Amino acid sequence: MPTLTKLYSMVEVACHNAPDDCWVVVDGKVYDVTKYLDDHPGGADVLLEVTGKDAKEEFDDAGHSKSAKELMQDYFIGELDPTPDIPEMEVFRKEQDGNFTSKLVANAVQYWSIPAAVVGISVVIAVLYVRQK
Repeated sequence: MPTLTKLYSMVEVACHNAPDDCWVVVDGKVYDVTKYLDDHPGGADVLLEVTGKDAKEEFDDAGHSKSAKELMQDYFIGELDPTPDIPEMEVFRKEQDGNFTSKLVANAVQYWSIPAAVVGISVVIAVLYVRQK
């Protein structure tokens, strides 16, 4: 029977970025290595550099042994959520229609120079066209 694991977003992992709360991601798996900092053969600084981040590249570059990879299972707490973060949709209600109108008027007042320039150029072109005939 498959084992269910907790899913964490990268935002959640990024919140655990301190020496007393240290999470890393390697190959889509999330590890809480807080208790391993003092025992890490490369020193705590190596882990602290990638705390709260995806450390796959750094982990692969270090060339860890098979026993090191097996030891990681002791610190496994879940997997990285593969679904992308979807921003919340903004819901507009009828009572916001007045707000929309005021925003439209505010933008029209703010950008009055564009329509005024178009009208001015049109008048100049019309005058020049009439003079040619």
